Amino acid sequence: MRYETVIGLEVHVELATDSKIFCSCANRSGDEQNSHVCPACCGMPGMLPVTNKRAVDLGMTAGMMLNCHINRTTTFDKKSYYYPDLPGSYQTTQWFSPVAVNGTVRIETENGPKDIRVKQIHMEEDAGKLVHDTLSNTTLVDFNRTSVPLIEIVSQPDLSSADEVVAYLERLRSLLRFAKVSECRMELGTMRCDVNLSIRPEGSDKLGVRTEMKNMNSISAIRRAIAYEVDRHIDAIENGTEELVQETRRWDDEKGMSFAMRNKETAGDYRYFPDPNVMPIVIDDEWYGRIQGTLPPFPEVKKQQLIDQGLTEYDADLLTQSRVLCDCYDAAFAASGLAKECANWIATNCLSILKKNGQTMDDLEIDGDRLGQLVKLVGDGVVSNANAKKILEVMFEEDVDPKAYAEANDMIVSNDTDAVMDVIRGIVAANEKDANDFRGGNEKAINPLFGKCMKELKGNCAPQQLREMLIACIMEG
Repeated sequence: MRYETVIGLEVHVELATDSKIFCSCANRSGDEQNSHVCPACCGMPGMLPVTNKRAVDLGMTAGMMLNCHINRTTTFDKKSYYYPDLPGSYQTTQWFSPVAVNGTVRIETENGPKDIRVKQIHMEEDAGKLVHDTLSNTTLVDFNRTSVPLIEIVSQPDLSSADEVVAYLERLRSLLRFAKVSECRMELGTMRCDVNLSIRPEGSDKLGVRTEMKNMNSISAIRRAIAYEVDRHIDAIENGTEELVQETRRWDDEKGMSFAMRNKETAGDYRYFPDPNVMPIVIDDEWYGRIQGTLPPFPEVKKQQLIDQGLTEYDADLLTQSRVLCDCYDAAFAASGLAKECANWIATNCLSILKKNGQTMDDLEIDGDRLGQLVKLVGDGVVSNANAKKILEVMFEEDVDPKAYAEANDMIVSNDTDAVMDVIRGIVAANEKDANDFRGGNEKAINPLFGKCMKELKGNCAPQQLREMLIACIMEG
């Protein structure tokens, strides 16, 4: 018998806010354990939550990017369950009136485009993090992540393969990163998903027994987990190896197997009820219009705009991976009019500095207008490429005017050809062997001479002009 796979996803995305969703503690990962906690996010009695408006902004933005209807009145509810990393013994989430409902995400498949329906997007707080110490056989809790704002994007069971799941996740990541909703970095846990999967005979409209794999945080693990679960379900149905039950399972990537965690809870198990401490949020026309006005074009639309400006598809693809890169490029291009050159400086020099500093493309903070001024200085032959790279490194540390900095630090290309030729003659006279080797046909022999000239001139000479003058001087001798 042939079977078809039915998959729905619950994608959790950490919102890019400065503070948590119901208190003013910093939303920052990687710091010392329990350094960003307060009585409110630790669930102390009597502490009242205050909703972070920026989190609501980003929830609305996500909904609009995913073609959802935005509920003009959205409420928060209590979801009751008892885990040690949830200090209040309940999670504040949205059940009865989530921020966004009924959206669609279009993906590309081997059979053409396919629309995946989004049931809802709801805002909620994250739980803490359990740290298991095997040496002392104890479990500790880090509450830094408690109350970090999340959205959960719940799809309808419209996905039918691992390839479609990956395409859907990559599309979500692209849209949400471009709208600056979240970094969506699965390796850091700012994007993770639960995979709900069942199988049924091909052509049937009846869903099979559903299992859920929790907190998947890598594309490769998701692919392997789906393949394993499909095989397990088919084996159970055809060979009776086990009885399939609705349950939550844990994926062990090292063993390549999933293991039962607990029976799958239903809504009744969670005992949802409105949270009386969090007031309903009413989204008026002004608020709705303000968020709508900040939406970027879809990445593919922006990509075509960049190609129309003269960029290659490769450059456009790279820039549209990050709204931060696009914004920097737009400002640089506006200041210089040099599309390809601006893209090259961002893709090569800026990203190289970020990588050296252990940062990502979304951490780029230099002024795009100033970058464009620097690119134009190079293009006009006012500053050499080598010195411009030095100026760029300074721009990463402080806000400087590139031309003023170049003038103050003797980095302006010299137009005094007589002075340049004097330097060249001195270098050639002091390195007669290299000069003779070049005259004898060894073209590489000019490289050390060129380097010494450039060093003596402090990089303040156009490279092509210097090379031509150097060759002329050598051949004269």
